[in-house]
Amino acid sequence: MAEEAAQAEEDTGLPYPHTQDIKFPRAGAPAWIATFADLVTLLMAFFVLLFAMSTTQQETYKEMVQSLRTALGEQAVPEAGTREGLTMHAVPSEPPAENQQIDELGAMIEKEMEDIVSEVRELVLLNKLGGEVSVTKTEDGVVITMSNLLLFSRGGTNLSAKGRDILKKVAAVLSKLAYHVKIKGHTDSSPISSIMFPSNWELSSARASTVVRLLVENGVPPKYVSAEGYASYHPVATNDTARGRSLNRRVEIVYERDSIASQFADMGVGR
Repeated sequence: MAEEAAQAEEDTGLPYPHTQDIKFPRAGAPAWIATFADLVTLLMAFFVLLFAMSTTQQETYKEMVQSLRTALGEQAVPEAGTREGLTMHAVPSEPPAENQQIDELGAMIEKEMEDIVSEVRELVLLNKLGGEVSVTKTEDGVVITMSNLLLFSRGGTNLSAKGRDILKKVAAVLSKLAYHVKIKGHTDSSPISSIMFPSNWELSSARASTVVRLLVENGVPPKYVSAEGYASYHPVATNDTARGRSLNRRVEIVYERDSIASQFADMGVGR
């Protein structure tokens, strides 16, 4: 070792350094870094608090405080109004815009109408009534159409056995709905003149009333039902053919969109 040191001195012309003469740097960051980090953290907390106090929502402030407590410790962040003169007042949330209310109400009405259509279609499918009972959703509401051939004999108002059975099943669906429903009677253009029915006005109205009575007897609240007669003045097909006239002779059970909307409004929906 001595020989190596001598050789090194001879080669470089400098004294060989001894281990005890070497000064190694201390491990870790300088002491001032900790103070600087604390200062930066406190500045960040201060500006975050300034930002929180400038917002209008108290909930946002509370969330910010909770986040800071988690990061800095329970005592590092003051409660509102307890230190530094901080006072936060609850700000009521803004009411939904009128357009938003209308959209929400419209969506609920559409959903309710779709549910009615779905239930009636299931009833039609289970009872194999595809050609005699139909249900459609229109701009005005839900229309359940029942053929007079299913319900009544030609020119009469007495319900057939099959018609009575089907109406009872329809009533089971309608009784669950607290909306006003209109029962509309329609005839074809063939004239009628009898002591009981001087015209198609009386016949269509009587048929609608017959359906109303059966629905009420089977659980539909009377205050939600009305009967209307339209004679032959709202045809769905031509009266020039037998097929067209059979389509025009019908009873419609109508849930109007306005009626459903009115019921929702009475319940405070959409306000």
